[in-house]
Amino acid sequence: MRLIPCAVTGSLAALCCAQALAQSPTIFTCVDGKGRRLTADRPIVECIDREQKELNPSGTTRRAVGPSLTAHEQVVEEEKARRVALEQQRALEEKRRDRALLMRYPNRDAHDRELMLALQRVDDVIVAVSRTSVDLETQRAELAAEAELYKTDPARRPARLKRQMDDNEQMQLAQKRFIDEQQQEKKRVSARFDDERQRLVPLWAARRDATTGPTTASAVPVPTPADAGRARR
Repeated sequence: MRLIPCAVTGSLAALCCAQALAQSPTIFTCVDGKGRRLTADRPIVECIDREQKELNPSGTTRRAVGPSLTAHEQVVEEEKARRVALEQQRALEEKRRDRALLMRYPNRDAHDRELMLALQRVDDVIVAVSRTSVDLETQRAELAAEAELYKTDPARRPARLKRQMDDNEQMQLAQKRFIDEQQQEKKRVSARFDDERQRLVPLWAARRDATTGPTTASAVPVPTPADAGRARR
């Protein structure tokens, strides 16, 4: 690296830098800790702890090169940059989600209709399962009536009957759990739509304001002929 100290100021310093620029397509310049202006064809070690300027051949500043960082400072800066990038990515994802929500639900009526349909689908499943539960109850009653025939002599009750009664009980328990899960699903659906509505309300308002424009101030009254006459008097 060719290092050219320019300890003088004024026209001599300018001449010094100009000579360096003429000999190198890119030049770095800085003022070191001793107050000397240095120039070189690559980043200057003496100014590693301070800002350097990379100059174009014309002498204009191409870019400023910040002070070099220690290993710890580099880690801190990288972590800061990572957090900034994550925040920018999160903001971008939120904007994409907002656009998707507005496209799907352009107004509150559309959102309310979708909520009703979602809840109705869950209710339809519950109704269908409940019909099967009625059939299981009927079967359970028939099996219990058959078991009554062996009440006085339980040892004669067929193994098949006990197995059918056990299977019936397990199926009823499974269906009860399933219906409970569907009730919880309705709560989850309602909560999701509530969250979406809270997000959509300001978006709907912003779209409405953008469409209608800012509200105007109170209109200036139009003067009547009587007003004009009073003004002349």
